[in-house]
Amino acid sequence: MYYPSYQHRSFRLCATGWLSHLACHPAVFPASSVASRGANGLRPTTEELLNECPRFRILVIGQSGVGKSTLINRAFGIEQASAEFFEPGKADIEKELISQENDRFVLHDSKGFEPADGVNCDDVKLFIENRKKRELVKDQLHAVWLCFRIPITDHGDRLLEDGAETFLKEDTSVLQNIPTIVVFTKYDKLLTYMAMQRKTDLDAAAQEYLREHCIQPIQNFAKDAKLSYVAVSSNPRLAQRRNQLIELTYEKVTETFGSQLGTPSPVSVVTLMAQRTLPHLKIEGSITVGKQRYWRTLASNPNFPGYTIQECLRVIHTDIISVWNFKDPRGHLDGEPFRELMVNLVGTIDEPATGSARLARITASWHLKCVSRSAARIVPLLPIILPFAAGLVLAQWAYETYERICLVVPWVTFSLGTTCIKRFMAYIVDLIHVLEILFTLTANHGGEELKRRAIKLAFKAYHDSEMRRNAHAQIK
Repeated sequence: MYYPSYQHRSFRLCATGWLSHLACHPAVFPASSVASRGANGLRPTTEELLNECPRFRILVIGQSGVGKSTLINRAFGIEQASAEFFEPGKADIEKELISQENDRFVLHDSKGFEPADGVNCDDVKLFIENRKKRELVKDQLHAVWLCFRIPITDHGDRLLEDGAETFLKEDTSVLQNIPTIVVFTKYDKLLTYMAMQRKTDLDAAAQEYLREHCIQPIQNFAKDAKLSYVAVSSNPRLAQRRNQLIELTYEKVTETFGSQLGTPSPVSVVTLMAQRTLPHLKIEGSITVGKQRYWRTLASNPNFPGYTIQECLRVIHTDIISVWNFKDPRGHLDGEPFRELMVNLVGTIDEPATGSARLARITASWHLKCVSRSAARIVPLLPIILPFAAGLVLAQWAYETYERICLVVPWVTFSLGTTCIKRFMAYIVDLIHVLEILFTLTANHGGEELKRRAIKLAFKAYHDSEMRRNAHAQIK
């Protein structure tokens, strides 16, 4: 096998060289302690969180044709919601709908509050009540989306059917302590109507219309119910509105389930895992999960008792790729070739900020030459699709962690070396950025299986970018 070689290195980097440099120092890790445990004993944080709550559980309520299937498709990055989940005229609210394209969420569907005699309304209420009584958090409801089509009153449209009015008047108390968002669909139709009305500011006019004809009527019925509101559209040009729904859902889930004993809520983590819309939430999740144990431990007690840093870095890698939740059944991201690429990438931190690192050779199964031209086209777009501010957040986190290590345990810089610690941080920052680019490149691919070419393209684009050089400069 062949591995990249770099210029301007302080020591020779090979597939295991840097990781060997990170391995236990005799003074810090007694050999007997290291030998007593294997890497298999150090479990990823995500494994523990997912054992407690493996899926984000959501109830989506809305009549047929309101746009539920498109909403689910776009929010969770799947392509078959309409055929797989929503059979016309059928809805069994008790049925757990799990997509093979993204198994980090489970959907419960109700077709609305019909018929008007309240039978379905009672079914919805009973289902919610039963789920609230479940002892395990994985079996409880984590969020509810109440979906209503925006009515055009001049066309004789009606916002609420009779069953919905009954539910909002009498039964919203059942939603207490469950994040509930009222989702108004077909926002693009409302904008078209506003244009026909010759409104000069379409968005402002649409927001005023929503307040008067959608939000206020529901508030009049629901009284003191704690509901949130957002309007969405299936039009790609209005994707920001769907992003607002995802962000609001994550915010409300985090507020409701909070933190437990100082650790991130498994519900919050699986919520950001399940969504395939907002990369910045994935970044937040990567840092949140890491801080729970490994990165926080590094800052206070860097020897990870009984384990080498190499072993700890392996589980951190696993944690981070788990948060991003790519459809990767072949395990490309968790495989040795990709790990070796990331290890070698860290070697570029020794180069001048203005330099251009050269990947001369790569493992036989991961040649990058074939993607160089495609990557060259992506690199100029990175400042547009990936704001530099996101890179600064990661670099700043790495710097603050490093400063904390030196302050709390200054002898670490003697036993492990500043270069070792900085490389540890650079590995994490680089990995998250590569995954961020990969996430953006594959965002419109629905539930397609992750291809190795896409991974190489994301890696090469980051390697050749100013983003990498700036990130490494910040860490240094």
